[in-house]
Amino acid sequence: MTETGLEAFDTTVQKTNTWLSQISGKMGWDDRHRSYLALRGVLHALRDRLTVEEAADLGAQLPMLVRGIYYDGWRPAEAPQKYDRGGFLARVNSQFDREPGIDPEPVARAVFSTLSDNIAQGEIADIKDNLPKDLVDLVA
Repeated sequence: MTETGLEAFDTTVQKTNTWLSQISGKMGWDDRHRSYLALRGVLHALRDRLTVEEAADLGAQLPMLVRGIYYDGWRPAEAPQKYDRGGFLARVNSQFDREPGIDPEPVARAVFSTLSDNIAQGEIADIKDNLPKDLVDLVA
């Protein structure tokens, strides 16, 4: 018997849990909620920095549950936002307002590494092509 009774839902929950475990492992965390905040923060900062077309291309690569997190609160008419590395990392860091002391740069690197491990390398190349030079080095 499946957990939800729907294979598509069970699969996306399993994939999402795998991604959260990968982020936790890369960060040395045992707090899955913190890993969720990292995933959400980086995905939202990235989504809003990309063009609408590239943001949609990335969204198509994500597991269904992660895709819902990714699109939550998105305003395509306001994209792309032209923030630099500092603005990007500040956006990621804003997810951790109740946990001061989190360094957003390793968080971003861990999430980008997880993306690189799980989506097409062509999409990772497209992401790099669409980011300013001062952000590209964060992408695995």
